[in-house]
Amino acid sequence: MAAADMGLEDVVVSTSSICDVNGKTGQLIYRGYDIHDLVQNTTFEEVVYLLWNEDLPNRAQLQELRSQLGSNRALPGPVVDLMRSLPSGAPPMDVLRTAVSLLGLYDPDGKDNSIEATRRKAVRLTAQIPSIVAAYHRIREGKVIVQPDPALSQAASLLNQMTGEAPDEFTTKTMDVALILHADHELNASTFSARVTIATLSDLYDAITAAIGTLSGPLHGGANEQVMRMLVQVGSEEAAEDWIRDALARKARIMGFGHRVYKTDDPRAVELKGMSKELGERTGAPQWFRMSDRIQKVMLQEKGLYANVDFYSASAYYVMGIPIDLYTPIFAASRISGWSAHVMEQLTNNRLIRPRSDYVGPRDKRVVPLDQR
Repeated sequence: MAAADMGLEDVVVSTSSICDVNGKTGQLIYRGYDIHDLVQNTTFEEVVYLLWNEDLPNRAQLQELRSQLGSNRALPGPVVDLMRSLPSGAPPMDVLRTAVSLLGLYDPDGKDNSIEATRRKAVRLTAQIPSIVAAYHRIREGKVIVQPDPALSQAASLLNQMTGEAPDEFTTKTMDVALILHADHELNASTFSARVTIATLSDLYDAITAAIGTLSGPLHGGANEQVMRMLVQVGSEEAAEDWIRDALARKARIMGFGHRVYKTDDPRAVELKGMSKELGERTGAPQWFRMSDRIQKVMLQEKGLYANVDFYSASAYYVMGIPIDLYTPIFAASRISGWSAHVMEQLTNNRLIRPRSDYVGPRDKRVVPLDQR
């Protein structure tokens, strides 16, 4: 058997027309469109349509998708009841994973894996995951759940359901951009989990539940939470450089830097860096961006590592008033669009994903009778 490629690094396991990541040039493409072009000229709903189809929508197609998303945001009563019954302090990602699994039992399309049914389920999940995130946040704070307004965009609805207040235009735009940037990223760990799961011909809910579990890890979606906890620990702009140099000397792991694919600037971090800076200035809390900027410069100088998407999304969310443990669930509220696109693509030309491992254990052992061991 060939030598093992640990972590499947650079191993091509499938073809896809959804997303391309060029690590050498720092380019991210969704179905042929550069991410910077999409950020500047589209909305998250347009990107959702793009990922699920072969191109951007026309006005009528976009309006239809917006209407479908808006009318499917309400959660079934038993899902809300379940969230109310969970242990106090349950991690939001665990709650999201459990609630999504339960939603599958109430979906009228159930185990139907036709592309038409899977797309309808994808619409429902894309609409409902933000509602789960917001509802659980309200429940744990002892507040009344905010019912979704079908007229709002995905970004505005998420913020409104979380806070109970209409978000301002710039905050909504920032969230919309964050959703676009996190929508897909080729065969990352959680997307691969989704494709492995659906390849068994389970169903979309099984695949997304698996993906959420994978995303929750600190080496994947949970990294942005760790970044913000680090910044809080650093405490001030003045302490940032000494703190990070000391951490490097201790060989501590610094979250938010480096990437398995990108060997230059992560284009998502480039977009979020500017938004984090402007958000900080608008909210009167520029220190979080400045602290991040100082740390980034030290990391590039000392280790040659570039910031990834997690690094600046952390400070951007923080000054928006979003609790740290909701960063990864919000990631999921975006990535559901990419996960479901990959599930549908897998179903159109499915083959069970079954890799091999290189066995390095002993051979030719013999069982010793129990009373002689």
